[in-house]
Order: sequence, then C-alpha cells, then structure tokens
Amino acid sequence: MIQLFLSLCLTASILFPIGDQPNPGDPFIIVNKASNELAFINENEIKKVRPVATGRNKELTPEGTFTIIVKAENPYYRKKNIAGGTKDNPLGTRWIGFDAKETDGRMYGLHGTNRPDSIGQYTTAGCVRLQNNEIEALFNEVPIGTRILITSSSDSIEDIGVQAGALSK
Repeated sequence: MIQLFLSLCLTASILFPIGDQPNPGDPFIIVNKASNELAFINENEIKKVRPVATGRNKELTPEGTFTIIVKAENPYYRKKNIAGGTKDNPLGTRWIGFDAKETDGRMYGLHGTNRPDSIGQYTTAGCVRLQNNEIEALFNEVPIGTRILITSSSDSIEDIGVQAGALSK
C-alpha cells in the first residue's frame, strides 16, 4: 500500500510539478545578484546574458520567483513626476514589472536607465536596471506571464537554470 502511494506521488509530481517551476521551453528570466547578470532563457536555451545593476544592499532587490505582469514603453516616473521618454527619466525607455511583494508590477521591475555607467553596480532602490538597448531587446522577447527568478548564487547561470527547471541537463 505504501509503495503504491509513493508511486502515485512520484507520478503526480512529474506530471504536475510542485512549486514555481516553469515548463521546459517556456520563456524564463534569471537575475543573479551575486554576479549582476540577467539571463533570458527560451526554448530550453540561454539566449543571452546581460549585465545589470541591482539594489544598493542585498535586501532591496527581492529574491524569489515572480511573474512579469506589466510592460510599458517610455514609462512615467511617479516618484519625481518625470514624463516617459525624457532624458531625465531614470527608468529609461522600457519597464517590465513583476509581482514582487504584492506590488502589481508597479514598484519592482526590469527597466532601462539614464545612467549607463551604473550597469554592473549595486546602486538601485530595488529594481533591476539594464542598458536601454538591452531592455528594448528584452521587452520585445518577453511576454506577459514570463516567470523571473531573482537569486544571489555562486552557481553558474546554466546551473541555476537547471535547478529552476528552465533548462534540461
């Protein structure tokens, strides 16, 4: 009886994965705060690894698996009432918001910058910052509903992708 139960559990977990794992082949983003890199994975392949800027301290950029729920071109910067598309806008030319800390994709996101020299640094208030040309390319590739994993790991992007279920071994 126990053997039958264990067999059913194993079969169910393979058919219906437990947790926030993506389906193999689905678009998936990994942000590794330890290396300040973002990887875009699609069709079971790492398409591109990009340098990013993350939070000034470890707590600012939230860790976990989230979902992309908002995308905006030339986003408006509410904190300082700066219109989208202007050179003074610190969000750059694109916003890809995710649902961290129940903020509806409006407080945490991937975005461009008006400070390209900040990329690779620990300098943001919590978002993940990319060069404008990099966020524009990613914006076109990433559909709403894409899962994003933010972690701080000494593992390679490939190993993180395999552990997350976004890449096959």
